[in-house]
Amino acid sequence: MRFFPSSVWENKNELFTINGVNIEMLKIEKNYDVVIIGAGHAGCEAALASARLGFDTIVFTVSVDSIALMPCNPNIGGTSKGHLVREVDALGGEMGKNIDKTFIQSKMLNKSKGPAVHSLRAQADKQDYTREMRRTLENTENLTIKQGEVSELIVEDGIIKGVKTVSGATYFAKAVVLATGVYLKAKCIYGDVCEYTGPNGLMAANYLTDSLIKNGIKMRRFKTGTPARVDKRTIDFSKMEEQFGDEKIIPFSFSTNPEEIQKEQVSCWLTYTNEKTHEIIKENIDRSPLFSGMIEGTGPRYCPSIEDKVVKFADKDRHQVFIEPEGLYTNEMYLGGMSSSLPEDVQDAMYHTVPGLENVKIVRNAYAIEYDCIEYGQLLPNLEFKTIKGLFSAGQFNGSSGYEEAAAQGLIAGINAARFVEGKESVVLDRSQAYIGVLIDDLVTKESHEPYRMMTSRSEYRLLLRQDNADLRLSKIGYEVGLVSKERYDYICQKEKLIEKEIERLENYRIGAAKENQEFLISLGSTPLKTATTLAELIRRPELDYDKIATLDKERPQLSYDVCEQVNINIKYHGYIERQKKQVKNFKKLENKKIPENFDYSKVNSLRKEAMQKLEFYKPVSIGQASRISGVSPADISVLLIYMEQHRSR
Repeated sequence: MRFFPSSVWENKNELFTINGVNIEMLKIEKNYDVVIIGAGHAGCEAALASARLGFDTIVFTVSVDSIALMPCNPNIGGTSKGHLVREVDALGGEMGKNIDKTFIQSKMLNKSKGPAVHSLRAQADKQDYTREMRRTLENTENLTIKQGEVSELIVEDGIIKGVKTVSGATYFAKAVVLATGVYLKAKCIYGDVCEYTGPNGLMAANYLTDSLIKNGIKMRRFKTGTPARVDKRTIDFSKMEEQFGDEKIIPFSFSTNPEEIQKEQVSCWLTYTNEKTHEIIKENIDRSPLFSGMIEGTGPRYCPSIEDKVVKFADKDRHQVFIEPEGLYTNEMYLGGMSSSLPEDVQDAMYHTVPGLENVKIVRNAYAIEYDCIEYGQLLPNLEFKTIKGLFSAGQFNGSSGYEEAAAQGLIAGINAARFVEGKESVVLDRSQAYIGVLIDDLVTKESHEPYRMMTSRSEYRLLLRQDNADLRLSKIGYEVGLVSKERYDYICQKEKLIEKEIERLENYRIGAAKENQEFLISLGSTPLKTATTLAELIRRPELDYDKIATLDKERPQLSYDVCEQVNINIKYHGYIERQKKQVKNFKKLENKKIPENFDYSKVNSLRKEAMQKLEFYKPVSIGQASRISGVSPADISVLLIYMEQHRSR
C-alpha cells in the first residue's frame, strides 16, 4: 500500500474513529538545519559538507541501499572528470578518498599528451564503493540518514521552510538541497517495455515534481542510458585486447599515501562492434524507442547509445566496446560503449555478434531512463534558486550528467546551504579557479538543451587548472570554509614553499659546456651546450625533464614526488603558464564588475532587445557572467559598461 502525498494532511493532528472511540493521531514534525533530498553522489557530498561544518543535517533517500549507487559505469574519473574529483578532494570532499579505498584498477589517461589533459580514472568495485560511502555517512556527526520519499517543499514568502514526505511527516529546515538525480518520475525503457522505476529497479520519486512546479520551478525531461551487464563466465577473452592498469598507482585523494594503495589490479578488455552488429541495429531501428518517439527526453550528445552511433556515424564500420568488471565479488561485466534501448531480442542478437561475446549470457538488459530535471537559467552561481531563498540544487537534477559532475555540485551546494544557515557569504568558484567553476558557470549561464558533460576543452585556462595542482589551488578555500584540517593546510603551504624554492634554485643553477656534460646531453638525445646555461633552461627542452637531468645537478635536495612534479611542470611550461595568468587578469576585471541585484536593463539605451531579454532572464551577477550569456554580444557588454560607469559617477 502506498501513502498519499502529504498535501492531504492539513492539520497537525488528525482525528480517527475506531469502534466508536475517537483516537487522535499525532503527525511527525522535526527540525533540522539542512535537508538533503537524495543520497547519490551529489547528495552524499552535500550531506557530508553540511554535517562536517557542524549543522544538523538529514539526508533523504528512496532506499538506503542506493546511497552513492553507481547505476551505470563502474568507474570514477576519466578525461576532465578526474580533475573534478581531485578538486572535490582539495576542497574537503569525500569522492577521492572513497574511490582510493575501493578501486580495482587505476589508470592515468592521456599520458602521451601535455599535463593539462592528464586525467586519472579508476575502476570501482561498485558494491564496495556504495558500502564504504554509506559507512562514512553513518559515522558522521550531525548527520541523519532517512529512507523516505519527499513529496513537497514548504515555501513561505519566497523562503524555504522545510519539506514534507509522502507519509505525512514534516521536516522544518533553514536550507534545503535538491539532489534527486534521475529519480523524479523516472521511467526505464527498452523496446516496448516501459517500467516506472528508477535505475536498477529502485522506486521512482513521483510526487515532488508537482510541488516544484507549484512553487514556480520550471521542469524538463532528460534521458540517459546504460548498457547490458553480462556473465563473465560466458565471455571469450582470447578474442579481445587486454587493458592493464598503471604499474605505479597514483591516488585520487591528496591525503592518501600512495604506498598504501599499491596492489594487484584486475584487467579490463577491449573489443569492437562490426558490420553484422550494425546491420542488426539498422534492420530494427524502427523498434528503438529512441527513434519511434516513445522516448521524449533529450539524451547526452557525448555518450550516445549504440543505435544512435550507428545512425549518426554511418561511415564507421566498428565502434569500441570496453568490457569492465563490476566488482571483485561478482561475475557481472559492464559493456561500455554499447548502451541501448532496443528490444530484448535485438539486444540479444547484436551483442552476440561482437568478438568474444558470441556465447555471452545477459544478466541485465540495457535500458534508457527518462527523468525530470530543471530548465536552465533558474540558478545563481552559488547553486541557489533565484526565486526561493535557501533552496539549493545539485547534480543531474541541474541538467548535468556523470557521477563526478554531481559530486562537485553537491559539495558546493552543501557548503553554501550551510553558509546560508550561518548567514555567511556563499562560496563561488570562477572559471579561472577550478573545473568546478567552469562546470557550474556553464550550467548557470548557458542554454543547455541536453545533459551537460564536463570536458577539458570547456576550460579556457586548463593549463592552470591541472589535476595535479588542485590541492595548491583550492585547499586554502577548503580550509577557510572549514572542511580541510589545519594540519593538511599547513602541509600544502609547506609544499608550496618547497616548489618555489626549488624553481628559484634551478633558475639560478648554471652548468658549463664541460666534456662530461656534453656527453651526458648527447646520450639523452639532446643538443650539446655551446655556452653555460641554467638547469631550468635544460628542463624546458622537449626531450629533457627534471628527473632526466638529475646527474647534472650536484646540489639537488631530496623532495617528494608531488613536489618534483610541480617543479618540472612549472618550469617546462613557464611561458604558456604566464600567458594564461595574464588572460586570467583580464578575465577577473570583468568578473569583479558586479551588477546590482535588481538592475533595470530597460533603462540602458542602445541595448539590443534580445540582449535585454536574456539579461533580464538570467540576471547575471557580474559583467563577466553577462558576457558569457548566449545572445549577449560584445557590443552589448560595452553599452552596459558605459551605462554602469555613468550611473556610478552620478
